[in-house]
Amino acid sequence: MSKATVRSRRSCLAVPGSNPRFLEKAKGLPADQVFLDLEDACAPLMKPQGRKNIVAALNEGGWGEKVRVVRVNDWTTEWTYRDVIEVVEGAGANLDCIMLPKVQDAAQVVALDTLLTQIEKTVGLEVGRIGIEAQIENAVGLVNVDAIAAASPRTETIIFGPADFMASINMKSLVVGEQPPGYDVGDAYHYILMRILMAARSYGLQAIDGPYLQIRDVEGFTRVAKRSAALGFDGKWVLHPGQVDAANETYSPSQEDYDHAELILDAYAFYTSEAGGMKGSAMIGDEMIDEASRKMAIVVAGKGRAAGMERTTSFTPPEG
Repeated sequence: MSKATVRSRRSCLAVPGSNPRFLEKAKGLPADQVFLDLEDACAPLMKPQGRKNIVAALNEGGWGEKVRVVRVNDWTTEWTYRDVIEVVEGAGANLDCIMLPKVQDAAQVVALDTLLTQIEKTVGLEVGRIGIEAQIENAVGLVNVDAIAAASPRTETIIFGPADFMASINMKSLVVGEQPPGYDVGDAYHYILMRILMAARSYGLQAIDGPYLQIRDVEGFTRVAKRSAALGFDGKWVLHPGQVDAANETYSPSQEDYDHAELILDAYAFYTSEAGGMKGSAMIGDEMIDEASRKMAIVVAGKGRAAGMERTTSFTPPEG
């Protein structure tokens, strides 16, 4: 399994790099991933200090098992190369991924890959260990998402950035994450989410949904998160500590589903073995299982394992 498939990213917490207090607080929150932000959450005049804050916070440790990510500025700005160089040279050993926003084509991912490789070689880091998260935030990026997903072996996730995307297509709404006024049937984001999901899965990557800006409306957050979770997304951005638990629950399988998935995997392994009769299909109670069942079970079991769930049932081979 790749790095992308074994890392849990149910909740991806945004933390402004310009605020040392928030950086310290994030260490104790139960988010699967934290991304320390040098882009939108960091004012232009604070970006140089934000880099220093982030390097210090990463090197101080205390992040536990969280996936540690830094979002740099996009390649159209004057800040990107300094973001990458200062953060990776200063704290690359304590960093898991660089998030690249507003990705529009594969060349931008390749450029980041090349720069990371040069830095890793220069400072003696393992080449290729630091991953890339690519954020799709406009129409051009979505049109090119397949090439973006395939651009680098470092890439681990494709992320939907709804606010900039809504602006890029002139969507008639100011409420990020909710349906635009007048769109009363279906989901206005369904095509975008499915397009990102198909590209991600085609190249073995995770798919992450973007933020819900009404940060104190946990019920609304959960309702919106359930849409992408139902499609198969691996997680969602959280902007407030109050959203973390909701994200972790929404993007985890239920205990019942997790137990059942593990049961299917054990039963299928037994029945296809010599001891189990080398059967291509078998019955578990009233349910028939086969190779397709195994593939579906792998997905659910994988999400549960990544989330640290423990099974409460076990498979017992039939006697005789």
